[in-house]
Amino acid sequence: MIRDPDWDEADRLSQWRSVQMAVEGMPPALAAALLFDAWETLEPVQRQHWLGGVQVSAYLRFRGKVTSHLPAFNVGLKAISGDRRRARERTTRLVAFLDAMSMTADVGMRELVRLQQARVQMERKLNGRRTSSSLPTVIDLILSRPMVSAGMVAKAAKVTQRGALDLIAAAGAREMTGRGRYRAWGVL
Repeated sequence: MIRDPDWDEADRLSQWRSVQMAVEGMPPALAAALLFDAWETLEPVQRQHWLGGVQVSAYLRFRGKVTSHLPAFNVGLKAISGDRRRARERTTRLVAFLDAMSMTADVGMRELVRLQQARVQMERKLNGRRTSSSLPTVIDLILSRPMVSAGMVAKAAKVTQRGALDLIAAAGAREMTGRGRYRAWGVL
């Protein structure tokens, strides 16, 4: 790997940490925007540039702005034009990041609505089933993971592999791999 010998990661990281200390009294969203802007301008690490979004997400979680997950700001940043994200004026860059935060939240809410609709649709298939059916367990598993395999379903529902395949078909999950072996299902 090629590395720049003049790149002083320790000094750049300490500069970024000083920005982190400086924004402690600010509102969390503004502080996150300033931290992300500092990460983009200082470039503390020579590799792993993507780590800046994760650091800012972790900062928002630490500050209590989000409690259950780390926001995926890269989803929102993709929707913002590059000239706004890399503008010379700091204000433009900060507004672009705040817009990206808003777009990330919108995408997340749409995803939650989509998963809720999928849950309602799958739970309709529970009508007429016995109370001891393993289908509710399978539905919860499918909705809690991006993809599930027959082995995962069999283990969670405590059924055989063939029974797991029947439960997956009854739940209405979509096959995502398009293969005969090593198949996986999920909610698309």
